[in-house]
Amino acid sequence: MHALSSLLLLGSVAFQHVLARPSVRAGDFDGAILKRSVDDFVAKEEPIALQELLCNIGASGCNAQGANSGLVVASPSRTDPDYWYTWTRDAALVFTAIVDRFSNKYDAGLQQSIQQYIVAQAKLQTVSNPSGSLSDGSGLGEPKYNVDGSAFTGAWGRPQRDGPALRAIAMIGYSKWLVANGYSSTASSAVWPVIKNDLAYVVQYWNKTGFDLWEEVNGSSFFTTAAQHRALVEGSALAKSLGTTCPGCDAIAPQILCFQQSYWTTNLGGYARANINVNTGRQERDANSILASIHSFDPVLGCDAATFQPCSDRALSSHKVVVDSFRSIYSINSGIPTGYAVAVGRYSEDVYYNGNPWYLNTLAAAEQLYDALYVWQTQKSITITSTSLPFFKDIYPSAVVGSYAAGTQTYTDIYNAVFLYGEGFMNVVQKYIQTNGSIAEQFDRNNGQPLSARDLTWSYAAFLTAAARRAGIVPVGWAVPSASSVPSVCSATSQVGSYSAFTAVSFPSGQTPVTTATSATFTKPTVSATGTPTQTGCPVATAVAVTFTVKKATTFGQTVKIVGSSANLGSWDPTKAVALSANQYTSSNPIWSGTLNLSAGQSFQYKYIVVNTDGTVTWEADPNRSYTAPASCSSTASRSDTWQ
Repeated sequence: MHALSSLLLLGSVAFQHVLARPSVRAGDFDGAILKRSVDDFVAKEEPIALQELLCNIGASGCNAQGANSGLVVASPSRTDPDYWYTWTRDAALVFTAIVDRFSNKYDAGLQQSIQQYIVAQAKLQTVSNPSGSLSDGSGLGEPKYNVDGSAFTGAWGRPQRDGPALRAIAMIGYSKWLVANGYSSTASSAVWPVIKNDLAYVVQYWNKTGFDLWEEVNGSSFFTTAAQHRALVEGSALAKSLGTTCPGCDAIAPQILCFQQSYWTTNLGGYARANINVNTGRQERDANSILASIHSFDPVLGCDAATFQPCSDRALSSHKVVVDSFRSIYSINSGIPTGYAVAVGRYSEDVYYNGNPWYLNTLAAAEQLYDALYVWQTQKSITITSTSLPFFKDIYPSAVVGSYAAGTQTYTDIYNAVFLYGEGFMNVVQKYIQTNGSIAEQFDRNNGQPLSARDLTWSYAAFLTAAARRAGIVPVGWAVPSASSVPSVCSATSQVGSYSAFTAVSFPSGQTPVTTATSATFTKPTVSATGTPTQTGCPVATAVAVTFTVKKATTFGQTVKIVGSSANLGSWDPTKAVALSANQYTSSNPIWSGTLNLSAGQSFQYKYIVVNTDGTVTWEADPNRSYTAPASCSSTASRSDTWQ
């Protein structure tokens, strides 16, 4: 469908963003159509993603026959490529998603899977491997194992130091649910002994180099550092709630956060470098930073830049730099201008399978924006700094540095522009996954066909978390008041850990919720947002979708637009005027129309203009037209005019 064929939108600036640019292409969606399309996609894909994710978990998963109970198979693919292994990192990220889903809504089946995962990880901790053994903790950095739980002894990029931190985070999440529901003794006896080994590893080895999450670079990885910081902060808090301690957690966590700041560079406007302490020959613009942000998300931290929260100016600047790095290198992104969603890969210099977009990275780009929207809604404001300004200007050209309170037109306009940007990334995934809902690892940079490992478990987890954040469902937070406090001086101190084998994990039956879910939700501002009831009992609409119609005979190539005194109508600047649609135009009834989302009671002046093929503009005659959006029960209205 051509972008100009329908103009029902979520917000006034989204209207301008989608329709006012000269580069509108056939196949683009306007805001309302895009949202409805993504709504349908999420509703259809979510049960598929959950089912296929669980199919890749042994021993009963439909695609995991032969894998040990509780082990996550990265993919059923056994050749070209062979992913028939369990990776510590992938498994932890998958189970963090499962724990988040379980904590939001109790599910006995998910609870059993979580418990089986913990039992399996306790056993893996004791398996000696090429990275080392449990005696000094070194073996915990081993990246992958055979699906029967035995050591993988082939050549590989090892150690990978994010695994223990991420595994601790996943198990801490379930432990927090146990504590919140009165089962602290289970958390202490069955889960904490496994967690503390991983925390001890982080405390001891955090300042040692290792391989990054793409298993290619041996250095210091931003993603790893962020995970390590979160694990120690959250681990310390859990230990206190269980009446025990995490040796070194409180002392080392601030130093990790201090080190994390060294990844930031102001090059290209500012972004977090993926890897440091190594010369890769890359610019280090990498989806690593987007993944680090979403996996460090805690709404309590607001838009804190030190912890790289998704709505922080640094994280948004990184989002722009990373996404923009893929615009010109993939054929399927060709012609898509800055500010519109594109397929996102790992890094621009990637050569694995010829270097392609990844589904999980494209989903992560959407998830970061949904995270940001959640915080802005809960804190009731959006702040633009000089660092984040380039990000905002891409999708909201009139953006300027400042803070904008919820309820103002500018806040709503920016919010809707960011929301539609996030929807665009979801739509990219929708376009390129298989029709049966299967999500692979990559899709071809030239034609969008799925590539590499099929049914990648991490891809399904990435979809589920992006869909949850889109719905305003966020995980239980991990931060404490000191979590964002950066020491004035960094120190590379570490502490030797103490490690103990623990394989006698058992979980009592019948541990069901005794408290309500602690995960927060929120409501997005929409056209149908309601306010106080009227005397007739119906709610007053706080936003109104007003359809403007004007009769104006035109010649081929001319376009009719609307421009006015308000920012969403271009502030009288004809280059920012909003284009109308001629899809109802006939020679006997030359109608141009478009629908604009306005705040109830909003007043402004406006005129129609004709933009000629050579770019010159013809204005209507005076006087200016005036309009005030109604404040009533209805969320729709119309205005009919004749060219004057």
